[in-house]
Amino acid sequence: MTRPRPYANPYYCGVGLGLVLLGAYALAGRGLGASGAFASGASLLVATVDPGRASANPYFANYLADGGPAGDWLVFEICGVIIGGIVSAALAGRVRFGIDRGPSATPRARLVAAAGGGAIMGVGAMLARGCTSGQALTGGALLSVGSWLFMGALFVAGFAAAQLLKRLWQ
Repeated sequence: MTRPRPYANPYYCGVGLGLVLLGAYALAGRGLGASGAFASGASLLVATVDPGRASANPYFANYLADGGPAGDWLVFEICGVIIGGIVSAALAGRVRFGIDRGPSATPRARLVAAAGGGAIMGVGAMLARGCTSGQALTGGALLSVGSWLFMGALFVAGFAAAQLLKRLWQ
């Protein structure tokens, strides 16, 4: 196995991400975010299983309007993030299969913690009316006070949770 290359320079990546955000505004008229893509995907799934129920539900109907999830560019954004992450990891020699965890954590405990954290983040994204990427990138770029408060609270909560979950990594 070859030795993995170092991660990309965060300053170059930050500039690149800023240019992608600028391009999203210039070409699509809106910023970046992931939670809208997942909501679009869920509405597509419900519409596939039960079209009548999906169109009668105001939440799903909102996502099915204007061409539905297939026309939602955020779905393509998420696909690009996944493909780009895999390509980036492959180019850096960092593709491997496994469960990253501390020596005292079982794989099951790590997966339960990851799933629980993901569920909490999903609920938080719905309550905050946007995911962390949408709040930080789009809301931050628009100087939205709510987005800046959200990101401050996210970092405080992250530091607090890190102390509680430290045992998974030690």
